[in-house]
Amino acid sequence: TAGAMRAAGLLLAWALLHPAATQQCHPGSPGAVLRFTDRHAEIRVPALHRVPSSLDPLYGLVRRCLDLIQQNPLPTELLRTALNDPSSVRTSQVVQYELGYVVCAAVALLFTVAVPVAGMCFCYCRSRRRCGGRLRAHRRSLGCRRRCLLACLSFTSLIILISVTCAFVTSQRVKGQMEPGLGAVPATLRTLRQHLANVPQGVQMVVDKFEVPRKQINSDLGGLSRSVGLSIHAQLKAMTHAALADLQDRAGDLQTSLHHLQILDRTARALAAARAELEPALRERRRRVVALLDDPRCTSCASVLGRAQSLELGADYGKVPSVEKVLQALDGLPRSDFAEMIRQGNGTFNSIPELAVERMAQVIQDLRGDLARTAEKVQSIADGFPLPDYTRPVSEALVKAEERSRPYLREVKRFERYRWIAGTVLCSIILLILACNVVGMALGAYGLSKREDPSDYECRGEAGAKFLLVGVGLAFLFSWLLILLVFATFLVGGNIQTLVCRNWANQEIYKFIDTPGNLPPSMNLTRQLNLRRDSNLSSAYRECKSGAGLWEVLQLDRSYNLDEDLKTPKYTADFQKRLGDFTAHLGDVRLLRSEGRQDLETFARSGVDEVDYGRFQEEMKIPVVQTSLPGLARNLEGLQKMQRNSTVAGRLGAEARALWQMQNSTVQSQEALVAKLGESVQFLSRLAPHLKERVKKTLATTASVEARLPVLAQQILRQEIGCFTRKELRYFTQYLNWVGQTLREDVASCQPLATALDNGRVILCDRIADPWNAFWFSLGCCTFFLIPNIIFAVRLTKHFRPIRNRLISTGSEETCPFHIPRVTALKL
Repeated sequence: TAGAMRAAGLLLAWALLHPAATQQCHPGSPGAVLRFTDRHAEIRVPALHRVPSSLDPLYGLVRRCLDLIQQNPLPTELLRTALNDPSSVRTSQVVQYELGYVVCAAVALLFTVAVPVAGMCFCYCRSRRRCGGRLRAHRRSLGCRRRCLLACLSFTSLIILISVTCAFVTSQRVKGQMEPGLGAVPATLRTLRQHLANVPQGVQMVVDKFEVPRKQINSDLGGLSRSVGLSIHAQLKAMTHAALADLQDRAGDLQTSLHHLQILDRTARALAAARAELEPALRERRRRVVALLDDPRCTSCASVLGRAQSLELGADYGKVPSVEKVLQALDGLPRSDFAEMIRQGNGTFNSIPELAVERMAQVIQDLRGDLARTAEKVQSIADGFPLPDYTRPVSEALVKAEERSRPYLREVKRFERYRWIAGTVLCSIILLILACNVVGMALGAYGLSKREDPSDYECRGEAGAKFLLVGVGLAFLFSWLLILLVFATFLVGGNIQTLVCRNWANQEIYKFIDTPGNLPPSMNLTRQLNLRRDSNLSSAYRECKSGAGLWEVLQLDRSYNLDEDLKTPKYTADFQKRLGDFTAHLGDVRLLRSEGRQDLETFARSGVDEVDYGRFQEEMKIPVVQTSLPGLARNLEGLQKMQRNSTVAGRLGAEARALWQMQNSTVQSQEALVAKLGESVQFLSRLAPHLKERVKKTLATTASVEARLPVLAQQILRQEIGCFTRKELRYFTQYLNWVGQTLREDVASCQPLATALDNGRVILCDRIADPWNAFWFSLGCCTFFLIPNIIFAVRLTKHFRPIRNRLISTGSEETCPFHIPRVTALKL
C-alpha cells in the first residue's frame, strides 16, 4: 500500500542519514571492575590510638602541673654530652635542668623528716598528757568550733577519699597496661622483621595476581569476534532491511504492473470484440421494437417509442490507447528471481556474525600469545625488585633491639609489680585512716548528743576520740613511706612525660637524633637502618607515615622507580598495536545483481507511465448500451398489460424477454469486463506518475547501500575494537595500579615502621605514663592532705571527751576536780 511504501522510504532515509553513529561503547558492566583477593599482609602492625577516658581531665591537670615544674626544653647539650662522653657530665648541668624536680625533692625530704618528727613529738606530748587531752573550761563558742572542726575534717577526709580512689583506679590501669605494653615491644619488633623477610614472597604473590586480568581478558577475547559481528549486524540492520524492503516493493511493482497491463490489453480487446458482436443484434432489436411500438394497434405505445429509437451502443474500447508496445517492452520480464535475490542478500547480511568469527580467529589467537608474553613481562617486576638485599641491616638492627630490650623489660615488669604492691598497701592504709576518721567522728558526735553535762564521762565519745587518735598515729607512722613512693614514681613518671613524651609529641626528639654529632657513631641510626644518605630519621618517618615504600627510604646501589615499571604501555604496546592494525572485510553484501538491475531499468523505460489512462477512464464512464435494456424491457412489459389486442400484447412480451436475454447474456458480461478493466486502470494510473522516480531511487539506494556497507562495517569494526581495547587496557591499568598500591601500602611498605614508632608513643605516654603520673598525683594529694587531717583530728578529740571544770589547779590535767553533788528528785 501507499502507507507501507511511505513508511519504508522514511525508514530507509533515516538509516542512510544515521548509519554508523547509532552506538557508542557499551557501558561497563559490573564485571568490568577486577576483584583481587585480600592483600598479603597477614603480618601487620595494627595502629594504636589514644582511647578517650573519664580520667582525661585528671591526666590533663597532671600534665599542666608537670609543665610548670619542668619548663626547660629538651636539654640537647646535656644529652649530647651524656651520650658521647658520660664522664664529662657535670652535676650542675643536671641540677640546672632538673631544678623543678630538685625543689620537689627538697619538699619531699622535708616532709619525710618533718612529719615523723612531728609524730614523735606528738607521742611524747601524749605521754606527758599534753596533746589530745580534754578542754579545760566550757565556753559558749565550743559548739561552733566543734562543728567547724567536724566540717573541716569531713572535707579533708572527702578529698583524701576521692584522691585514694583515683590512686587505686590509676594504679590498676598502670598494671593493666604495663604487661601488654611491655609485651608489645618484642612482638612489634618480631612483626617488623617478618614484614621485611616476607617482602620477596609478597612481591611474587602480587605478580601472580596477574592471572586475574589475564583470565578476564581471555574471556573477553573469546566473545570479541561474535560481539563485533553482532554489533555490525545490529547497527546496519535498519539500513539494509530498508533497502531490501524497497527493492522488494519495486519487484512487486514490476510483477503487478505486468499483470495489470496484460489484463488491460486482454480486456480492451475482449470489450471491442464483444461490441462488434453486440452491434448488429442490438440494431435488429431496435428495429423490431420501434416497428412494434409504431403499430397503430399498439395502445399508448407512443410514450416508449422515443426511448426505443435511442437504443444504441455506448462505449467503444477500440478507441482506447494500445498497451501492446509496453507489453512488448516488458516481454520476458522479470528475467531474474527477485525473491531469491532478496533472500540471498538477507542471508549474506545475517551471516556477518559468523563471518566475523571466522575472519577474526587468527588475530584472537595472536592476541592470546601477546597476553602470555605480557605475563612474562609482569614477572620482571618481581625479578627486578631490589629490596631483599637492602633490608638486611634493618632486620639486624631489629634483632639487636629485641635482644637488648628483653632484660630491661623484665626489670621494668618486676619493679612495676613492687610498685603496685606498695601502692595497694599504702592506699589500703589510707583507707584505714579514713575509716578511723569516719568511725571516730560518728561515735564522737553520737556521744555528744547523749551527754547531758559537758563534764560527764561518755564511753562512746571517748571511743570516737580514740579512733581519731589511731588514725593520727597511722598517718604519722606511714606518711614517710607515702611521700617516698610518691616522689619515686613522680621522678620517673615526670621525667618520662617532660623529657620523652612532650618532646616526642612535638618532634624534638627526632630533630635531636637527626642533628649530626648528637649521637655517638655506634648509634648512627641512618647507617644502621641503611636509610638514604640524603635522608634522616625525621624525613624517613614522615615518608613512611605518608605511605612510602621501603625502596624509597633505603639506600640502594641504583635508583629504582616503581612508577616506571608500572607504566601501562610497557605491557600493552604489542597487544594494542595488533588490535589497531587489524582489518577485515565484513560488509560485502550483494543486494541487487546486474540482471535484476536491468529488469528494473527496462521496467522504468517500458513506457508504462506514457499510456493515457485517462482515455480508459473516460470510456469507462460511458455505459455499454446508451439506453438501459432492463428499463426498456420493463416498459414493454407494462404496455403488454394495457393492450386489448392479444397479438400485440404477445409481441410486446416477446420483445421484452429478448431484451432481458440480451442484458443477461451479453451486456452484463461486458460490464464485468469493464469493472475488471477499471481495477487495472486504477492501479496503473496511480503507479505510472511515480514509476521512474521510484525505480531510480531504488536503484540509487541499493547501489549506495551496497557501497556503504563495507565502509560502515569497517568503521563499526574499528569502533568496537577501539572500545574493546580501552576496556582491556582498563584491566591492565587496574592491575598495575593495584600492584603499585599494594607494594607501597602493604607488601613493601615502610609504614609499619612509622606505625610502630607511633604505637610506642601511644603505649608509653598515653597508656602508661598518663595513669602512672595520675597515680602519684592522686597519692600525693592523699599524703599532703594527711597534715590538715592530723591537725583537725587532734583538735577534735578534745571536744569528744568530758570538759574538766577545775577549781584548783594542781598542775596536772588529770587531777580530779571537786564535784558538787547533784540534787536528785524524790519520788513520792
